Amino acid sequence: MQRIKKDLRVRATAVFACMMAACCVPLSGAVRPNIVIILADDMGFSDIGCYGGEINTPNIDGLAASGLRFKQFYNDGRCCPTRASLMTGLHPHLAGIGHMTEGPELPSPLKDEPYQGYLNDQCVTLAQVLGQAGYHTLMTGKWHLGYHRKETWPLQRGFDKYFGIISGACDYFKPSGNRGLTLMNEPFEAPDGFYTTDAFTQYACRFVAESVQADDRPFFLYLAYNAPHWPLQAKTADLKKYEGTYKAGWHELSRQRLARQKAMGLIDPQWTPAPHEGPQWDSLTDAQRHVLDLRMAAYAACIDAMDQNIGRLMQTLKDLGQVDNTLVFFLSDNGACAEGGVLGQGDEEAIRNPWSSGYSSSPAIGRAWANACNTPFRLYKHFVHEGGMATPLVVHWPAGIPKERSGSFVESFGYLQDFMPTCVGLAGAEYPATWQGKATVPTSGKSLVPVITGKAGDRPVHDEPVFWEHEGNRAMRDGKWKLVWARKGPWELFDLDADRTEMHNLADQMPRRLSDMKRTWENWARSHGVQFQTSFSYYNMIGDYVKHRTMELESSH
Repeated sequence: MQRIKKDLRVRATAVFACMMAACCVPLSGAVRPNIVIILADDMGFSDIGCYGGEINTPNIDGLAASGLRFKQFYNDGRCCPTRASLMTGLHPHLAGIGHMTEGPELPSPLKDEPYQGYLNDQCVTLAQVLGQAGYHTLMTGKWHLGYHRKETWPLQRGFDKYFGIISGACDYFKPSGNRGLTLMNEPFEAPDGFYTTDAFTQYACRFVAESVQADDRPFFLYLAYNAPHWPLQAKTADLKKYEGTYKAGWHELSRQRLARQKAMGLIDPQWTPAPHEGPQWDSLTDAQRHVLDLRMAAYAACIDAMDQNIGRLMQTLKDLGQVDNTLVFFLSDNGACAEGGVLGQGDEEAIRNPWSSGYSSSPAIGRAWANACNTPFRLYKHFVHEGGMATPLVVHWPAGIPKERSGSFVESFGYLQDFMPTCVGLAGAEYPATWQGKATVPTSGKSLVPVITGKAGDRPVHDEPVFWEHEGNRAMRDGKWKLVWARKGPWELFDLDADRTEMHNLADQMPRRLSDMKRTWENWARSHGVQFQTSFSYYNMIGDYVKHRTMELESSH
């Protein structure tokens, strides 16, 4: 792995230096923007109003109306690989999180660096780089980049202040135990009336206010909600807003969302929408349809609550006089989550009384609803087809986005690695060649600033191939061409200009292009330590290890 990283550094350093020289124009402290990244958890492509959804999201929609919406922006298809790329500007394998992070119950069994399950010491985070440039660095919410090794926690990786959950999923009302809360580096007990979405925002507002009042340095805020990740735990008032909304079923929901997407110009009407995988709604019993409506209502309510809190954050920025020169990004860490079976899980009691049923009840929408949440795309979380990794990206920056571009779409595609050079350039920072005595790996991203400000014209962000791999799922995008593999294959090839919904596989018609792109992906995978030939054995190893250690722990008691 060290040889791989050395080779990557040698090949990339010259290109990276030129790229950063172009985008890293030092700015004075008076004009450098505050930067806010808001990350939703397991939210589908079509859930929010400005991407076709029926869920009430006026605050996010307002940011889009006076900002920009990316039509084609990509995450890594899963919670922690996305967070690794977002924070470091690297492919997750190069940051140490090629699969998942170690869980709070047990440390990672994998010693191979690309799959070790926590941030390695050859990467730097946005907080570390921006902190060196004089920014206040603030975080609230879900970390999910290492649990058992405190040196991988937020404060140890560059944040000045932190409140949230170090692990992945947690109870919204009563986070506790190894899925509990942390304030700075210490355990924090949730008080009565606690709700994660509200609390993460309250601390975000508090941290921002303290920073603005302390001095005139800009701030970087990373607000990582756990909504709408399972267990779907909504407040009663929010749940009531949506009860009955989904009684017509997932096919009708997809149809309505698609019509709105076409009307707003988000989706090309010539594309064939992906077929829905769920059973016919009328084939289900009244009792099934009742609880399915409630599950989706809880999901919608969690997104609604998040939007309310984004409104509170924006009001705080307004009260502090910071809105105009604050660059706000909003996106999701992967497509909607299909975990929980075809119909999902969680009975009516768990949905209506989540504070008493707790984390272990884990209500989830399941595959059929997730399919609709990702309208019009194929598949969902875990996969690198469009439904798994296409995210909304809303960008709001009154001082940086020309007024005539307000409310418009960005056609050019980008991905998570672009956040590092974007933020480095805006901050007048320098991406370090070494950190704490160790050489770092250059990011593969490109700055989004030219397309945000409109100075790029028709030039794309990426004119080179970009790559993904997660859990044996593989993808490469080169201009309009996408090569993709869902676990055991076969490889598929799509022209995304004509067919972004990935319904017309061109692999048989274009064998030369298929072969060339496949070879390019395999070369990339080898250079990044991707275990693409034995990936399933890695994940089987994890399952076997956890089972074995759980039995050991139980027997020791």
